[in-house]
This record gives sequence, structure tokens and C-alpha cells, in this order.
Amino acid sequence: MLVKNWMSKDVITLTHDRSMMKASKLMKDNDISRLPIVDEDGVLVGIVSDRDIKEASPSKATTLDMHELYYLLSEIKVKDIMSRKVLTVSDEDTVEKAAVIMEENKIGGIPVVDSDRKCVGIITNTDVFKVLIGITGVLDGGVQVGLALSNKPGSLNGVLDYLKENGGRVMSILTSYEPEQENMRHVFIRIHDMDKASLNKIKEGLAENFNLLYWVRDSVHRLTS
Repeated sequence: MLVKNWMSKDVITLTHDRSMMKASKLMKDNDISRLPIVDEDGVLVGIVSDRDIKEASPSKATTLDMHELYYLLSEIKVKDIMSRKVLTVSDEDTVEKAAVIMEENKIGGIPVVDSDRKCVGIITNTDVFKVLIGITGVLDGGVQVGLALSNKPGSLNGVLDYLKENGGRVMSILTSYEPEQENMRHVFIRIHDMDKASLNKIKEGLAENFNLLYWVRDSVHRLTS
């Protein structure tokens, strides 16, 4: 899963010579919390977050009158408050790599740059959520089965053969390696919904022949306006 297939391509940027007030208005109008800052050629030179603007703004307890306050804010430029050391990913990087960088650095989004360091998009934690939803197939319902399996090659084959023999159609397979369980892994398989009798038979067989961790039947619907 490459960043270029999941990032927001219509990224809103600002040049470093614009005012902090302009940056604040752009973020408010577009309901975003960060702005990549670029130079005249579109090359990324920094980033401004809503936190940067809050920290640079005068306190509500200021004694400045409205005209003085407006003048002060108009004089603060983006280049004065932006972070110049910007974490980035390439549009050819994986979404997983972007997710790790965001999680480790406690940030909600990363600018995406091409080989010339031009800003071509932005990927956020919301985009990562969309990836998770997409690869699991949860919106199509079905049943998710959690299993603890050996790490040995071919250990998953027995489960897949059992499902196939009993009419279970696989929608997605995810694997998680548990540090506290040496030589073991957790496997999460989503299968299409079936009639109750067939599902009960599969569930009983999995519990009897494998280490069944859980069995969850999902029914998720998108909210519509």
C-alpha cells in the first residue's frame, strides 16, 4: 500500500512570506490542523500547525487595543513560527512507514514529497484509518476470526483448507506477531457471511482443531447525511 494511493493530493500549502493570520484563516476555513510551507518553486521548507499559531498569538489577557493587536498579528510571518525540520515521506513509501513515523512522533499528519522535495500531498491518521477499513473489508460485514498459530511455515494452510472445505470464503487475512509469545503469531481472518448453521459448523471446527481466540460477527454501516 503506497502513500501515493492514499494521500490527499489537493494539499493546501502556503509560502513562508505570508502572514500568520493568513495561515490561521486557511486552517480554519478548510478544517485542517497543519499547513506545509513551500518556497516559490513548491519545495517544502517547513510546516505550521495550529499549535504553532496558538503559541505565537498574544494572550487573551493582553492589554493591547484592537488596532495594536491586529498590527502585531499582521507582522508575524509564517517563516517566524514554522518548524523547519519537517518529517516527510515519499509518495513511493508505504502507508505503514508513514503510520510508524506518525505514531513514534505523536503527530497527526506528514507532508508527502517527490524526488525534488516538492510537496505533492499530505497523509494523515485519517487516511491510515481508511487503509485499515479498506484492507479488512469490515464494511462488507462477515465474520472475523482470531487465531493463535505457530510461526512455522505452512501453519496457516490448515486453517485455509478447513475454511475452503466448509464453504468459507476469505475476505482478508492480517497477521500480528506477539513479542510475549515466542514462535507464535495471531492471525485475523475475515470470511463472508453465511447461513447460521454453516457458520456454527465452521466455528465449532475451528475451536476443535485450532487455537481460536475469538469469533466476531460484524455489521457496520457508513453514516449518511
